[in-house]
Amino acid sequence: MNASLIKELRDISGAGMMDCKKALEENNNDIKKATEWLREKGIAKAAKKAGRIAAEGLSTVMIEGNKAVILEINCETDFVAKNEKFQKFMNDVAKTILNSSAKTNEEALALSCEEGTLSDYVTSMTATIGEKISFRRFTLLEKRDNENFGSYIHMGGKISVLTLVEGASADVAKDVSMHAAAMRPEYVTKDQVPTEQVENEKKILTEQAIAEGKPANIAEKMVMGRINKYFKEICLEEQEFVKDNSVTVGKFVSNNGGKIVDVIRYEVGEGLEKRQENFAEEVAAQMNGE
Repeated sequence: MNASLIKELRDISGAGMMDCKKALEENNNDIKKATEWLREKGIAKAAKKAGRIAAEGLSTVMIEGNKAVILEINCETDFVAKNEKFQKFMNDVAKTILNSSAKTNEEALALSCEEGTLSDYVTSMTATIGEKISFRRFTLLEKRDNENFGSYIHMGGKISVLTLVEGASADVAKDVSMHAAAMRPEYVTKDQVPTEQVENEKKILTEQAIAEGKPANIAEKMVMGRINKYFKEICLEEQEFVKDNSVTVGKFVSNNGGKIVDVIRYEVGEGLEKRQENFAEEVAAQMNGE
């Protein structure tokens, strides 16, 4: 089979490698007939959906032995996110990545699977389900023997959190994950907050104190107090633990003989443009066969 023909057909149709290979085999390597074959099978539709907004979807966590992966895959509607095929797809992608050492989306999408590559699988699912499917992000972690993973998945995958702790149990790690799911920390520790962000916050708080008519020396003390409060809002270890507000999350973990190594929190669609429903445009698109 000519690899350049397969690439050409993929560029034209947006279909996966294995589908293009089969289309060419079925049509004696005739590009035009192979393209029509893909269209007849509904596979080439995936290319038309590439520009659509996919901000719904699911996140998940998979843990096996000393490795864990957290990932997010997007689709266009919540209805599809609840589809069994989509959920199986999520599980397949998680397993494939978990059995790899991929570090970037490009490396993950190039991984081999039954569909050819994960990139091919995404294209195939877009065609099968009829919505744009977008592989958004993942984090693959590996732990040492004195470390433990703990995860929490909220609302069936709308929010997923993966926590890695050293010296503490998996139950402690899970409690931290549950807290992070609810409280949306931006950072784990104060040290992780960019200096520029802290200085900007200090500037704003100083201006607020001066506007309240406070003398410079009093304003400075007020700003330090408010900065500490700011850290409690955005830093996981500084937050009051939701299960026991007499301790911070950092103190809760240390009281249980451990420390937090890493926490990854994915909320589906965060930071993405949301789809704006326009039924007139939708009907027009359907009439035009899009």
